[in-house]
Amino acid sequence: MELKVRNIEALAATARTLLDFAGDRKVMAFSGEIGAGKTTFIQAICVQLGVKERVTSPTFSLVNVYSSAGNSDREEEIFHLDLYRMKDVQEALDMGIEEYLYGDQYCFIEWPDIISALLPSDTLHISIELTENSHRKIVLL
Repeated sequence: MELKVRNIEALAATARTLLDFAGDRKVMAFSGEIGAGKTTFIQAICVQLGVKERVTSPTFSLVNVYSSAGNSDREEEIFHLDLYRMKDVQEALDMGIEEYLYGDQYCFIEWPDIISALLPSDTLHISIELTENSHRKIVLL
């Protein structure tokens, strides 16, 4: 599926479309060049999931954990990983990445290439590309 985002106001509807398309898949791998809008799109998805706190890039912490009431009365954790600074797959294993990937929570991963061999088979891959006039093309695979 390919989605076009022409402005920031369209992100909420695009995030909702992504979540509907994802169905039960909760691990999502976001690819795109620096400045393509990966973190901004994850922020919009988190809003759709009911996250009230500020969603920021975990570039230096590697993992941010957010709370969401979502569609239930109990809070659920959402994991947001940024693996840009990760050196190798062993570093990912040492940080316990499998707990994030194989739990029952949403797990959004920026720069997932280094752990591609560890990703669950049903991972939703999202590619974000800059197009003309600062628009974005989002491809869901």
